[in-house]
Amino acid sequence: MKRRSYIVCTMLLGGLAMASAVDDAALRQVSSPHQLETSAAMWVWTDKYVYRPGETVTVRWTLKPFDDPLPYTIVAYRQNNQTGSRTYLPGSSSEPQDISGNSLESGFRMRYLENVEKAVLAEFPAPEQLGMHTVVVQLRDFTGSRVVKAAYFKFGVVDGEVTVSGAIESDTTWVNTKLYRISGLVFVRNGATLTIEPGTFVMGNPGSQPPSALVITRSGRIVANGTRSRPIIMTSSQPFGQRKPGDWGGLILLGRATNNWPEGEGVIEGLPDSPDARYGGKDDAHDCGTLRYVRVEFAGAEFQPNNEVNGITWGSCGTKTVSEYLQVHYGFDDAFEWFGGTNNAKYLVATYARDDYFDGQIGWRGKVQHAVAVVNEDNGNRGIEMDNNETNHALVPLTKPQFYNVTLVGVGDRFTQSADEGTGVAGIFLRRGAAGVYNNFVIYNWITAGVDLRDTRTLENLDSGELAMDGILLWSNGKAANRPLSLEGQATAAALPFLKGERGRARNILVADPMLRRPFVYSDPDFRPRLGSPVFRANWVQPPDDGFFDQWAVWNGAFGDVNWTEEWACFIQEQDLRVQ
Repeated sequence: MKRRSYIVCTMLLGGLAMASAVDDAALRQVSSPHQLETSAAMWVWTDKYVYRPGETVTVRWTLKPFDDPLPYTIVAYRQNNQTGSRTYLPGSSSEPQDISGNSLESGFRMRYLENVEKAVLAEFPAPEQLGMHTVVVQLRDFTGSRVVKAAYFKFGVVDGEVTVSGAIESDTTWVNTKLYRISGLVFVRNGATLTIEPGTFVMGNPGSQPPSALVITRSGRIVANGTRSRPIIMTSSQPFGQRKPGDWGGLILLGRATNNWPEGEGVIEGLPDSPDARYGGKDDAHDCGTLRYVRVEFAGAEFQPNNEVNGITWGSCGTKTVSEYLQVHYGFDDAFEWFGGTNNAKYLVATYARDDYFDGQIGWRGKVQHAVAVVNEDNGNRGIEMDNNETNHALVPLTKPQFYNVTLVGVGDRFTQSADEGTGVAGIFLRRGAAGVYNNFVIYNWITAGVDLRDTRTLENLDSGELAMDGILLWSNGKAANRPLSLEGQATAAALPFLKGERGRARNILVADPMLRRPFVYSDPDFRPRLGSPVFRANWVQPPDDGFFDQWAVWNGAFGDVNWTEEWACFIQEQDLRVQ
């Protein structure tokens, strides 16, 4: 039999070396089903977010093979997200090429993966076409036809900057051909709607007094309707590698839905009292606006001592409010927080917050599906923290959200137990009369416990059925206290009778390894379960068909086989961007 041969090249960076020919046996290996997945991690970035036409754009990348033995075709390009046109890197060709400059016609070259650390991949002048662009690096199979893995980074090209301060009192549109800088508190009010185009960059200025924040008041509305390829990015103006949680305030939406303040309204956390900072009313359908494909980064500035703004805050927003595909990255306080109201949310990503990840109180009754939280070694507190009302735990309406399909990944024993209120760090932490439904969760690697229940009124909600759980997968929680890998080791003493089925409505509680693919490679995690994971067991509860929940999500956790964070979300740690 005649034997075909294929030339294989090792990684270009550090020198190009020729390897031996690949024979039929090797060809069968790389064309096997294993080539559909890779253990490698990879991220790519430019040296800043926003450019003027003609400025030099420097692209760097990091690649960690993690023992992947297979060869790949590596393709990189810049995509104009307005038109979809591609320019291939590093040579800026309009025709498809791999990163060594081999064309599709002449044949792409396979490469065995080698470690790359913050290396320059390409430099090019920022294009004349304004708007959002994406740098993409793909690991393709040996034929160059199927994408096995891709890394993305967004940058913008603008023709000017706009500084925004004070109040917005008439309909206003922010366009993706400008950079918007928020100076101090900006209130949208007086019936005005702020529309933000897909692919727009908004920056807060660290050190301003008061800190920068965008507040949609009860008399205003926002339409920030990004897309997967053109998310709206609200971030710090500091250089990459120097940004910090709390560089600016964040995004606040205030509405007229009900809450459980006795007066019917309250002052939103973080801001000084004023008519523009109040939330609450009687309209549970109130429309605060639309947030779709929005990232809020490095927010959480302190406006008053021990009183910080969260990444994204909703105060008494109603059911007509749209909140989908949202990320809060490196928040100084909570990532997402709800104060009263009825608004729902889907596809939420909370990364590297300094306090809690999903926080609700004052009678919030919304629904959440498809949400992930991950703590890194910078700190962090609770995955979910729910309170009813700290002044009176029995006030109604109760804080009673419905959560389905949530993955909470803690930091394990890599730093000591938090001293915050003496409670440590837990995956689900319910207190002060909180209620709700918590179904189809993966709770993994939290310091003190997977589930922690506090206060008499909260425990009474177990007996009344106001608090229920169905489908909780627990693993490796309580590591800092050397707790065993058993149910007794995964929860606090108050929560154990509940989780064991001895009190209240808790069902399908399992202690087992969820077998997530790459949860602790922080700059490129993968929270999808591997083949054989208990996440896919047949007994997990099916979400209700109520017009909001996706009933097809019959697994535990935020992910099945599809990574819905791809392209629009960013997990890169700040230290992994720092080049010194």
